[in-house]
Amino acid sequence: MFHDNNLRLSSLIISWYLDNKRDLPWRKTKDPYIIWLSEVILQQTRVNQGYNYFVKFVTNYPSIYYLANAPEDEVLKLWQGLGYYSRARNLHAAAKNIVNNYNGVFPIDYNDVLTLNGVGEYTAAAIVSFAYDLPYAVVDGNVYRVLSRVFGIDTPINSTQGKKIFRELADQLLDKSRPGLHNQAIMEFGALQCVPVSPNCTICPATDFCVACAKDKVKDYPVKRGRTKVRNRYFHYFDVRLDDFTFVRKRTDNDIWKNLYEFPMIETDENIDTETLLKRDDFIGLFNQSGMKSISHIVTMKHVLSHQVIHASFYKILITSDKIKNVDKIHSDTLNDYPVSRLIHRYIDEMM
Repeated sequence: MFHDNNLRLSSLIISWYLDNKRDLPWRKTKDPYIIWLSEVILQQTRVNQGYNYFVKFVTNYPSIYYLANAPEDEVLKLWQGLGYYSRARNLHAAAKNIVNNYNGVFPIDYNDVLTLNGVGEYTAAAIVSFAYDLPYAVVDGNVYRVLSRVFGIDTPINSTQGKKIFRELADQLLDKSRPGLHNQAIMEFGALQCVPVSPNCTICPATDFCVACAKDKVKDYPVKRGRTKVRNRYFHYFDVRLDDFTFVRKRTDNDIWKNLYEFPMIETDENIDTETLLKRDDFIGLFNQSGMKSISHIVTMKHVLSHQVIHASFYKILITSDKIKNVDKIHSDTLNDYPVSRLIHRYIDEMM
């Protein structure tokens, strides 16, 4: 009986999907490369934001060979503004891997797909089910929400036990005869019908199955453990000018915005004023041979990331010598050619 109910629920969601699905280009292909691109771009990104990036990537890199052979700076520049830049670096690395180790042919086996940079269980299941119709169930945020509400599961979705429970339940619910369609349907159902806030349960085809709806507790699901503590960071950026030139550096540490460019910068443990900044050893070491003529505070910007808040103070500095350590001297007109974070892009867009 449980199996029959599962098939009926899957069938209802698929029927809903066929009537309500959005017209999206990555749903019109079985090409695993195109499907993979869309899945990586849409991780932690809404469809309306990611759509244009998908079009840009497909246009610039119509096959995996184009992506693998592209310079990393070009890939990051194309990704600029989408955030979570590790996705772009992993995408690029995985493309090189596929070209070098799979002769440019996207792997078919689920476990091979799972070894690609940046590909986890969800993405691997999505690719092999959509491209090859292999029976692997997807479990993303939308699926967690649908399953937790329908089955009334209050185990936290971000706990080890919760992940196991939902993975097993998603596998049981999967229609093995049409796994790709089922996966597309349940994800779209969570995105459009079983939405996070105030879903319209009166028109939901799964109402008869839904424990949360029956108990009037839809808003209580899914359950998630307490949020990660937000970290405040204080960045002091220096927009340095020498005639028609400015200076940038590449972030190479294992930190946010790795391999993106930025102005020379000092990070402090707390917010400090200009006078205090000028007395710091790291500031003096950076500019003591530059013949600094002037410094002025331009603007302070707040930039919110998932678990960090960046408080960024921007200063304009005029100098007479290009003797600044660990930076690249570039013509100011070429600044927009470099991949930068959204924060730096905001400053360039608004202040320069």
